[in-house]
Amino acid sequence: MAASGNLGSFRLPPLPTIRELIKLFRLQAAKQLSQNFLLDLRLTDKIVRKAGNLTNAYVYEVGPGPGGITRSILNANVADLLVVEKDTRFIPGLQMLSDAAPGKLRIVHGDVLTFKIEKAFPESLKRHWEDDPPNIHIIGNLPFSVSTPLIIKWLENVSCRDGPFTYGRTQMTLTFQKEVAERLTATKGSKQRSRLSIMAQYLCSVEHIFTIPGQAFVPKPEVDVGVVHFTPLIRPKIEQPFKLVEKVVQSAFQFRRKYCHHGLGMLFPAAQRLESTGRLLQLADVDPTLRPTQLSVLHFKNLCDIYRKMCDEDPQLFAYNFREELKQSRSKNQTKDSDKESCGP
Repeated sequence: MAASGNLGSFRLPPLPTIRELIKLFRLQAAKQLSQNFLLDLRLTDKIVRKAGNLTNAYVYEVGPGPGGITRSILNANVADLLVVEKDTRFIPGLQMLSDAAPGKLRIVHGDVLTFKIEKAFPESLKRHWEDDPPNIHIIGNLPFSVSTPLIIKWLENVSCRDGPFTYGRTQMTLTFQKEVAERLTATKGSKQRSRLSIMAQYLCSVEHIFTIPGQAFVPKPEVDVGVVHFTPLIRPKIEQPFKLVEKVVQSAFQFRRKYCHHGLGMLFPAAQRLESTGRLLQLADVDPTLRPTQLSVLHFKNLCDIYRKMCDEDPQLFAYNFREELKQSRSKNQTKDSDKESCGP
């Protein structure tokens, strides 16, 4: 573990370029893992600068790959850098970086979706939630296949104040497909407004800080890439359990082109759907003819608060799943049709 305090200025010694490392270790981006390497150190330096002042900071980098952003983080004079990499092919190149930065770089061969970070950094770094964010940063150029499930997982961690957020309001600077970055930051009425917009913005201050053109990556993806910065809010804009908020938001966006009452109706069993949906919308003061993209975070706060009261009145309501009811209904209809055929002439 690197010691805290003023560590003085640090720069990596001369090393092979990322492009040379890729040739040296015969690395190829795995298409099935949606890997894309960022080779331009000016861009990796920019990502790291946008994360904030990293002097003497503790950094958790996810998906370092051949180590482009890793180099830029080390050159930012951090106290300690922990990288978690699933693909064993990248470990030798990362080990070379570790040897060049003694005591600064820790390498874990593991999966970011399951890695437990709660005890990875010193206890002394922990801050109260109401305080300024801790001197810990999460940075990563994520494979597209992992980025959405991972940010949803981390948003739930923010809500529960566990995982990387046991230390306080840990900041994140992450890459996403440009379209996903736009969804995360989309405002009310925007075409990109989605479930991700609400889930991110009710818990964090979210900023799409810049876009990287696809041609900067090897291999070149079909889309550009957005860099997004997250700072957890001291108070979430919706003070309800994450799973409840997620269920209401997912339901609302179920039919994103229709009026919001269609999707929100899926929160209730068919027999009481019309009445319960009307009650929900009336008590939450939400116009049933608004489209899901036109709903503000405040609308969703009201919807979640009222839905929570309705679940408290009917303890079985939260467990209701309209897809299960639909499946059972279809199964019954098939059985009836089968019975009719067996009783036929």
